[in-house]
Amino acid sequence: MHTTAARTIFSIWSWFVLGIVVLVWTPIVAITRLVTMPFDKGAFAAGYIFRKLAVVHEKMTPLWKFRTSGELPDDMRRPYVVVANHESFVDILLISHLPTEMKWMSKIEIMKIPLLGWMMRLARDIPLTRGSSTSGVAALTASRERLDTNVSVMIFPEGTRSKTGELRKFRGGAFRLAIEAQVPVLPLAVYGTRDALRKNDWRLGNAKAEVRVLEPVSTEGLTIDDMPELRSKVREMIVAARDDLRREFGHGDVPSARDASN
Repeated sequence: MHTTAARTIFSIWSWFVLGIVVLVWTPIVAITRLVTMPFDKGAFAAGYIFRKLAVVHEKMTPLWKFRTSGELPDDMRRPYVVVANHESFVDILLISHLPTEMKWMSKIEIMKIPLLGWMMRLARDIPLTRGSSTSGVAALTASRERLDTNVSVMIFPEGTRSKTGELRKFRGGAFRLAIEAQVPVLPLAVYGTRDALRKNDWRLGNAKAEVRVLEPVSTEGLTIDDMPELRSKVREMIVAARDDLRREFGHGDVPSARDASN
């Protein structure tokens, strides 16, 4: 079968499977949230179950092979501000393979999608209107509230996906949040998802992708004045880990264009 034709057929199958999984998962997440609401203010259980739909979908998607590496901290109910580089929408599905729960800061448009958006709200994910400073402040306030319920928060500090694959400048919001809440930053390095789903193309691509958990970075005793140094340190950790992943995948050195300024 022609490669392009096979890709189209597999893509149609994968989107169909995703639709079925979302239909099946929605009442499960809703019931979980209803049952656990009295004693699970942070919606940890509902969120954990919600993320697992990504695992089921990947197993039924012939074009994708995902894996995780590194070690999560022993106690993920000690909250972290989790940050990762952003290659593709599929980053979300890959990171959801980690055996933990975290609340995602997400574009409000995604949370308006029927069923999927409903589950995100049941899981207490955090809506963000891109370009709105008011929404940004509200999202950080909501993130602080999630941390206070002993649930980690996941933020892409680049803000949006890179069109060329280089690592973009990290914004300061996630690091300010971590310092103000005095919780550690947990960096993740993502590699390979850019080939899984390209911008402006509904068809999936052949992709092997991995998310690597890095060492947490303490914010104990740090002040807002330390935010640029913290941001730079975490970014360099992700750059180095992503370079390692690229070499392990046999793709050689990362192009120099990857390093936007801090």
